[in-house]
Amino acid sequence: MTDTGGMHDPESSAAPASAEAPASSPSARSRAVALRATLGSAAAFGGLALAYPQAGAASLAAFAALMVVVHWPRARRRTALRGAGPEAPRLWPDQGMKTVIDALGEPVFLVDRDFMLRYRNASALEAFGNMALGDPVSLRLRSPELIAAMELCQRSGEAGEVVLDERRPTDRTWLVTIAPVRAPRGERPRFFLLKFRDRTAETRVERMRTDFVANASHELRTPLASLSGFIETLQGPARDDEVARERFLAIMREQASRMSRLIDDLLSLSRIEMKRHLPDTARADLVRVFDKVADQMRPLAEEHGVSLEYERPERPLRIVGDEDELLQVFANLVENACKYGADGKRIVLKLEAVGGRQVSSVEAGVQDFGPGIAPEHVPRLTERFYRVDVGSSRAMRGTGLGLSIVRNILLRHRSRLVVRSTLGIGSTFSARFPLVRDDMAANGEREGKTKA
Repeated sequence: MTDTGGMHDPESSAAPASAEAPASSPSARSRAVALRATLGSAAAFGGLALAYPQAGAASLAAFAALMVVVHWPRARRRTALRGAGPEAPRLWPDQGMKTVIDALGEPVFLVDRDFMLRYRNASALEAFGNMALGDPVSLRLRSPELIAAMELCQRSGEAGEVVLDERRPTDRTWLVTIAPVRAPRGERPRFFLLKFRDRTAETRVERMRTDFVANASHELRTPLASLSGFIETLQGPARDDEVARERFLAIMREQASRMSRLIDDLLSLSRIEMKRHLPDTARADLVRVFDKVADQMRPLAEEHGVSLEYERPERPLRIVGDEDELLQVFANLVENACKYGADGKRIVLKLEAVGGRQVSSVEAGVQDFGPGIAPEHVPRLTERFYRVDVGSSRAMRGTGLGLSIVRNILLRHRSRLVVRSTLGIGSTFSARFPLVRDDMAANGEREGKTKA
C-alpha cells in the first residue's frame, strides 16, 4: 500500500536488500576486509620477527595493537545489535497497522516517540489537510495542551484525553484520545495513536443550553421578585391602604401576565425545535394565511395608530407547510411592526409570486416605515432573548423569543428570514417559499397571458 502524501516507506525497500548474496552486503564486505587485514598483518609481523629476532617482542606488540584497532569497533556493533534484538524500533508502521487505521471512521494520526507523523487515514486528511509524513505534528496542531498530553502519555505509557480547540480556518472542537501502541516483550511503545472526535456540535448545543437557562432564569426572576415584593407590602404596611392595594394588584397582574407570555413562548419554541427537522407534507395557501393575519392584527394596528395595507393576490399561492405555524410567523412579524415601527404610521403586507415567466416561488413579507434597525443588530435579531433596546422591548411586553420562533418555523418550511433595514426609512422582514408544482404552472400561464 502506498502512503498518502507520496513519501517512500523505508520498510518497503528493506526486504529486497536482505535477499541479496551475503558478499554484497556491507557486513559481509566488512568481514572480508578484516580477514585480509589480519592475515596480511600476521604474515608481515611474523616475517619481521623471523628476520630480526631482537625485534620479536616489539613486532608482537604492534600486531596486537593493530588487531584491537581492526576488530574492536566490529565487536561493539555486534554487541549493540544483540542488545536490540530482532525487533529493533522501526521508523514506519507495517501494513497491518495501516489497514486498521484506515478502517477507523474518525480522523487518526500515528506518530513516533519524537511526535513525527508516520501515518494518517483519509478522514484525517479531509479534516486537517495534507500533512507531510515525517513532519512534527506540532507544525499543524499548535496546541501546548495537546503536546503536554502526548508527552505525559509517552512517560507514563497510559492513554489520555485532551480537548483541542481550533479557530482557523473554522471554529471546531476536538476530543483527542492519545494511546500508546503496545510493543512486544514489554518494550517501550514505538508509536502513539491520536484519535480525533469532532465535538463541535455538542459544544455549541451545550453552550446554547447554558445561555438559554441563564437567560430564561433572568427573565423569570424579575417578575417573580416584583410579585414577592408587592405581596410582602400588601401583607405589611399597605394592609389597610385601599388605594395602594388596587395599584399594587394591577402591577402584580401585569407581572403575572408577563411570566405567562414568557412560559408560553418557551413552550412554543421547544415544540417547534423538537419537530424542526421533520418535513411537513400539508398544503397551505399563503393568500388565505395573509387574509387571516390582516383580520386578526388590524385591531392591534389601529390601537397603535397604524394603517395596515394589504393588496390581495387574485389566485391562490399554495406551498408545502402548516397553516397555523405560518399564521404564527406573519402575525408575529406584524405585531413587531406595530410595536416598534409605529412611527411610520404604515405597515404593508407583501405577497408576490416571483421567478420570471416560469413562476417558481412566492415571497411573503411585512414592511414597516419606522426608525429602522442599526446594521450591527440585524445578524443577531433571531437569537433567543436578544433585544435591540431592552427597555423598549419590555415596555412593549416583548419576551425576546418572537423572532427566534419565526426563524425555527421557517427552517422547518425550508426557508429563512431575510431582514432588510435602513435607519430612518424602515424595515422589511420577508421569506421565500417554493410553490406547489400545479400552482407554478398556473401562475406561469397567467403571467404569460397578461404580458401578451
